[in-house]
Amino acid sequence: MKLTPLGALIVLATFVGIGPVRTEEPYPSRLITVISPLAAGTTGDFLARLYADKLSKRFGQSVVVSNRPGAGGVVAAQNVASAVPDGYTLLLANSGHTILGSLNKHLPFDPVHDFAGVALIGEAPALVVVPPSLGVHTLREFVDLAKANPGAINYASAGIGSATHLAGAYFAKQTGINIVHVPYKSGVDIIADLVSGRVQVVFAPAAFTLPMVKGGKLLALGVAAPLPMREPIAVPSTLSADIPYEYATWYGFLAPAKTPDAVLQTLNKAIADLSLDAELKVKITDQGITPRSVGLHDFDAHIRKEMERLAPLLKSIGDQIDN
Repeated sequence: MKLTPLGALIVLATFVGIGPVRTEEPYPSRLITVISPLAAGTTGDFLARLYADKLSKRFGQSVVVSNRPGAGGVVAAQNVASAVPDGYTLLLANSGHTILGSLNKHLPFDPVHDFAGVALIGEAPALVVVPPSLGVHTLREFVDLAKANPGAINYASAGIGSATHLAGAYFAKQTGINIVHVPYKSGVDIIADLVSGRVQVVFAPAAFTLPMVKGGKLLALGVAAPLPMREPIAVPSTLSADIPYEYATWYGFLAPAKTPDAVLQTLNKAIADLSLDAELKVKITDQGITPRSVGLHDFDAHIRKEMERLAPLLKSIGDQIDN
């Protein structure tokens, strides 16, 4: 039988292993990179590496962490937003990611619409932390002191537009006090100035000040959650002082928008399953983070709900920056 040119090409392709039909490779089948917007040693970096190690073992593929700090998270986020949406480049984000657009009108990406939620892994309620030299021992005493001395108390943050900036501004709004924002570039400098009394308060997740609070060099007056904190330290709830202040930094994984839903489902299930691991839960709780998982698309809804709740405050901060 004489083959036509097309028939001969098909036979040749079959013998050399090319085949006229390709099948998609299963996910994951190669290296996954988790980009962290924070420097090594921070809470976000700790979480990224903790999950990367567990995912590597689960998938049988290398999962590595790449630190891309800078511009309040913009550098890392842009790397992920412009990556191929195939599930091999992820962002370990926190609440600060979603407020980028409210504070910077010229971003090269949309922090909400250019990303797809993969998995929420936990929330860290803010602690209201002061130095003993301030002379207050309860949250109510702190608020009364601030009201009696408007503009005299400074609060430190990790920078303009950071989650700690927003946490402090939200506390001031909810309590009607006038405190002055002092942005920092280094967490080490914040702790040093807080201990010395150069700044008088910080509103941050427990892990940020935990060693100093445990050592008695700083005081945790309240946790911004409905219930008191019992682990890793005991701190009364802000609500117990009749102060309507609830604020938590969430941590989770994001992927570029248009990542296939099947890939997102694979990642979401893997991360949710890992979050049930007893050893991992202890490590997260020791950082002052409450482990939390939600369904795949529920994470996107959670992000949007938080944006709506804080929209008036974000607009106010954004207007101050523009002016």
